[in-house]
Amino acid sequence: MEKVERLISIIMILLKKDVVSTTEFTQLFNVSKRTILRDMETLSLSNIPIYSINGVHGGYGIMDEYKWDKRLLSSSDLENILTALGGLEQILLTEEVKLTMKKMEAMVNPLSPKRSIQLSFYDWEGRSEILQTLKICQEAILQRRLVSFDYTDKDGVPTKRRVEPYQLHYSEMSWYLKGFCLDRMGGRTFKLPRIDHLHMEEEPFQPRDNLLEQEPDRYQPQLVTLKALISPAIKDQFIERYGRKSIENYSSELYLATIHVPQNKTGFQFLASFGTNLTIVEPQTYVKDFRDYLKQMMANYS
Repeated sequence: MEKVERLISIIMILLKKDVVSTTEFTQLFNVSKRTILRDMETLSLSNIPIYSINGVHGGYGIMDEYKWDKRLLSSSDLENILTALGGLEQILLTEEVKLTMKKMEAMVNPLSPKRSIQLSFYDWEGRSEILQTLKICQEAILQRRLVSFDYTDKDGVPTKRRVEPYQLHYSEMSWYLKGFCLDRMGGRTFKLPRIDHLHMEEEPFQPRDNLLEQEPDRYQPQLVTLKALISPAIKDQFIERYGRKSIENYSSELYLATIHVPQNKTGFQFLASFGTNLTIVEPQTYVKDFRDYLKQMMANYS
């Protein structure tokens, strides 16, 4: 951690807590007591009203007058941030995220109630591989260095790419890298699980202006509106995805759902995942295409 970032973190913690021991700071930032002492001297020279208390229960504090003037977040605000970070931690569990959560937890009033929301994600085995790819991409973005990798597109076609990385994007259940592809000379989005042999090069790049705003959304498929009969067993899944207005009563045992799905294999795979709990009724052209897809699937087991 850079010294400036550590100093800001110290101020944030002291703004919330009355007294923090030197030992707490050394354990949190993984530095020596001498380093913490120098940090406190630096803050004092910067007109931050730091004071020290000697003894067993001693440590460092910041004047109350400064706290009330400078504190911007309430305990409720901090709890909300921790809730969001709690979900992020499951997706991108790095040392930086862990440290951020520790800093935020140190600022929350100990008398505050426990978090009222808990987020959980399935711990996929492949996530550790994705985290390593994420880490390299993130470092390359921050250092403005090119990355190179082998890429296999959705049709299974392999290519080699050199890319100026600009942004990591999490959508639904997958991570994506947005950047400028030097091989295609244009903005591109790459799905991280399709990236292999990722390497951060020594060569830096000069960021292009407004690239993320200029890049067209190449992964927005054409959608088709269809109606389907669904069983009560999957009603909640449709409410979560399409809202209650998408569902109406059809009979004592079925609901009629009006939804939008991609006009491609992705849409077919999504619908097939509901098995016998779903029957498409219109449009008939989509019913035919979906039936052909199911026949191809059955052919694999004939």
